[in-house]
Amino acid sequence: MIRQDLRNIAIIAHVDHGKTTLVDEMLKQSGTFRENQAVEERVMDSNDLEKERGITILAKNTSIHYKDIKINVIDTPGHADFSGEVERVLKMVSGVLLLVDAAEGPMPQTRFVMQKALELDLRVIIVVNKIDRPDARLSVVEDEILELFLELDASDEHLRSPIIYCSGRHGTASKDYKSPEKNLETLFETIINYIKPPEGDPDGELQLLVSSIDYNDFVGRIGIGRIERGKISVNGEVSVCNFHGGMTPYKSKIVSLYQIEGLKKTPIQTATVGDIVCFSGIESINIGDTVASVNAVEPVPFVKISEPTVEMYFYVNDSPFAGREGKFVTTRHLKEKLFKEMLRDVSLKVYNTESADAYRVCGRGEMHLSVLIENMRRAGYEFQVGTPRVIYKEIDGVTHEPIDELIVDVPENRVGYIFEKMGARKGELLKMTSAGSRMRLEFLIPSRGLFGYRSEFLTDTSGEGVMNTIFHGYGPFKGEVVRRSEGSLIAFESGEAVTYGLHNAQGRGELFIGAGTPVYEGMVVGVSPKGDDIAVNVCKKKHVTNMRASGSDEALRLNPIKRMSLEEAIEFIRDDELLEITPKNIRIRKRILSNDLRMKQKFKTEK
Repeated sequence: MIRQDLRNIAIIAHVDHGKTTLVDEMLKQSGTFRENQAVEERVMDSNDLEKERGITILAKNTSIHYKDIKINVIDTPGHADFSGEVERVLKMVSGVLLLVDAAEGPMPQTRFVMQKALELDLRVIIVVNKIDRPDARLSVVEDEILELFLELDASDEHLRSPIIYCSGRHGTASKDYKSPEKNLETLFETIINYIKPPEGDPDGELQLLVSSIDYNDFVGRIGIGRIERGKISVNGEVSVCNFHGGMTPYKSKIVSLYQIEGLKKTPIQTATVGDIVCFSGIESINIGDTVASVNAVEPVPFVKISEPTVEMYFYVNDSPFAGREGKFVTTRHLKEKLFKEMLRDVSLKVYNTESADAYRVCGRGEMHLSVLIENMRRAGYEFQVGTPRVIYKEIDGVTHEPIDELIVDVPENRVGYIFEKMGARKGELLKMTSAGSRMRLEFLIPSRGLFGYRSEFLTDTSGEGVMNTIFHGYGPFKGEVVRRSEGSLIAFESGEAVTYGLHNAQGRGELFIGAGTPVYEGMVVGVSPKGDDIAVNVCKKKHVTNMRASGSDEALRLNPIKRMSLEEAIEFIRDDELLEITPKNIRIRKRILSNDLRMKQKFKTEK
């Protein structure tokens, strides 16, 4: 059976090319919202963190109706660290909208997701977005897209993919950018006419591949996937199996069944071939599992998700301030949360360690892990994390490390700074092109060479530079990279920081804290331009006498403090330091808090 009344598509693109904004307009123009309904911008970015950062982190499903045809749309993340989300949801769709910015052209993530779509032989509609940008270069970008298709060995059919010119913000689409239309009708018509409708045997034995997992405190785990064959019904008995093995098929029952209509889950009793459904009742369901008929336990092949490249150790908080601010502070809480997150995120791996209070967490990149940390922090968890490290591999007896492809777009007068930093971080120039007063540089650089670079890059380019990365592959070890040359200013004693002590300490470097901040011995309170760590007494009060001297009693002035974001703090810490994460604060501390013990350790190491 061919489902002419249904189309399943995903929208894929590089970060910030306008996917979510375009989905907003598609929902509005399809009549999903009432005429007078107040609709916020980027309605698909439902997570608080997504709204704040302006990026999509989790792939989300929605549906729109056009001319009696239902179009299931999946909005995917554009950042390389969340590419695991894209890899798995492509199994649910028959075609993709490849969004490309009319000024930036194809970027690293565009290449990655396009390669995955071509491997699955999905039909592609090329959407050149933001054509209203003043710096749009439409004909050049069109040529760059075709070059990308040729590099990826695309078939003749893919090379003949239709091109639509869009402005997601204004809700317009046309086949000719010289004569733009007033709505998205051209885009809807192209989706219906070009994307293949789902087909399969509705009377066959059930096959449904779970491509996503949601969680609800009332019904537990919710599986999301597309029906490949047969029908699924509420209270129906099913068998759960996995293509990659490692599990014994077991029987279960579907308790509730939903389809996504607009932005809501609508309860249904039954669904058939091609439908994307959400179901509950199978408590241990995982991404990649197949829900099959008990009479024919046949798993659906599932794409093998790329392995993580960065690891961090998560520890139970044992600082002097432990337990003051968090709701979940014990080893049991930390373990439960990490393993629950691993079930929801296919790119995340969590391992037990020899210590009962530490867990090894592996992810796709620093941002991937920092989003996990921030979500846990907001949920009331209190814990500590160590320095991020890359995951090495032994290949033919040679140590290999993850290599990233870095693309930077900077003003011409800032190119020298980029080359200087890339040299120190073992970057290798691949390509250099000019676009007016700006330069685009492409490098291959070890993943560890990018730790801590983003904030430096923004400083070096006066905030005008744009940098993007994508995982390239594993390559031979490139040699040592110096992550940080500055030392730390460390609190000498516990107490409350006072103006007099801070005034004396600020001469040694830049401070992270202001007056009135509680501190403990071994807490990092600032950064020293010298390479060595310096202990400072920020709790020191002025010695009181009954004598007054002219000039000495003037008001003390403190320099502005350096406030660090979570990412900056993760990039800043050294191997002998930890990051203490609580719902209200982020503190950097030494692993060994006692100044005396730390000095003894240092002398032992030097001997």
